[in-house]
Amino acid sequence: MASESAARSRWVALGVIASSMLVIVLDGSIVTVAMPAIQEDLGFSATGLSWVVNAYLIAFGALLLLAGRLGDLLGRRRMFAAGTALFTGASLLAGLATSPGLLVAARFAQGVGSAMASSVALGILVTLFTEPRERGRAIAVFSFTGATGAAIGQVLGGVLTDALSWHWNFFINVPLGVAVLLLTRRHLPDDTGLGLRAGADAAGAVLVTGGLLLGSYAVVNVERHGGTSAHTLGAGLVGLALLAGFLLRQATARTPLMPLRMLRPRAVWAANLIQVLLVGAMFSFQVMFALHLQNVLGYGAAETGLAMLPAAVAIGAVSLGLAARLNARFGEPAMLLVGLAMLTTLLVLLSRLPDDAAYATDLLPLLLLGAGFGLAQPALTTFGMSAARSEDAGLASGLFNTTQQVGMALGIAVLSTAAAARTEGLLGEGAERAEALAAGYRLAFGIGAALLGVALVVAVAALARRRPGATPTPQRERERESRRAGAVPAGL
Repeated sequence: MASESAARSRWVALGVIASSMLVIVLDGSIVTVAMPAIQEDLGFSATGLSWVVNAYLIAFGALLLLAGRLGDLLGRRRMFAAGTALFTGASLLAGLATSPGLLVAARFAQGVGSAMASSVALGILVTLFTEPRERGRAIAVFSFTGATGAAIGQVLGGVLTDALSWHWNFFINVPLGVAVLLLTRRHLPDDTGLGLRAGADAAGAVLVTGGLLLGSYAVVNVERHGGTSAHTLGAGLVGLALLAGFLLRQATARTPLMPLRMLRPRAVWAANLIQVLLVGAMFSFQVMFALHLQNVLGYGAAETGLAMLPAAVAIGAVSLGLAARLNARFGEPAMLLVGLAMLTTLLVLLSRLPDDAAYATDLLPLLLLGAGFGLAQPALTTFGMSAARSEDAGLASGLFNTTQQVGMALGIAVLSTAAAARTEGLLGEGAERAEALAAGYRLAFGIGAALLGVALVVAVAALARRRPGATPTPQRERERESRRAGAVPAGL
């Protein structure tokens, strides 16, 4: 009975974590649909409106790694609850905003709260579920939450904006956030953390946060200032210099914020690299495909969300219903390769899409290939968290979430800039606007397919030779480190 009660408690805790992530993912997609209404109501300028998104992205991307490590040091449940509380309060403030400045400030605070909660979510998950089969199922549920949240957000954002007002796109987070907070206190396991002395590297914290802050700022402003402008290059180069300084600092600090041994396992660095490429391609696909439906085919906001719903349903069905069993049967490497191949095929075919594509015959069959994300992401998450120990699970979670955010920012910056340049070039040659836009979006899909092709190469080179069940575990990594240090004879 005790074991059954413990198992039930773990799955309830997973439900709490997934619910929090659902709220955060909902917010990310629900806001984009309401942007025109926000601009009209609050009087945002065309350039100022982008900061409704950018303020959130900069705060979120800059703080994930630091928040994950602080969760290990101060307690992951404490960090999760504090982040959820901040996000909920900031959502209320955003809904009440009556000026552009107040809304941007609230969005920045939302980003901070999201980083605090998201950074430790996977860390809590992998410490709750230590048995491989159970962990696979838990990661599949977690991946399902992200896929469905994005789709629901697009549909719900259009409905709320049209039926009520854009304010409700933020107000809806408040009751959901309060419910998560109440459940967190009751169902998430309490952990005291290691204490600040175990990793209180103030200099490292300043370097990594500053580097990620400037890097995020440079990337999200590429479309405004240009990728080769002094503004973009200056911020980007200083950010890279700070991150390089952070890595050097971690190699010499007595209590490093991020022990570099975390990057040593091949599965970990390969998974994080693949994630940058995968998320960069697929997040850009989501944005560009929505723009194609609206600007080329004339769909409305709610229609666009509904049109993209089948892809999310397919992703959710695969990640929740099949991914864990297929991973256990054939191994994570095989499922990762199959998923990446399906997604690459999707973007290659979209890059050849006709201007007058019909939804039922041209688009819907392709969207079902999005189910490949439901195969790839759970396998990738397993690799990314495979070497996480109980004492640094929050850091591993923060790192994996950071590369996800980097992929989103870089992908949309590169692909949207390429699409815009292609469109402007064709307009200058006298092409019709819809024709020029469609050509720009097709170019973006083609670049996304190339990114996924690189991800496939990395997966084959670094991960494909692993046998089913051969994913490294924290115990295996500790044994390897001990042998390297001479503490454990090689034959034992």
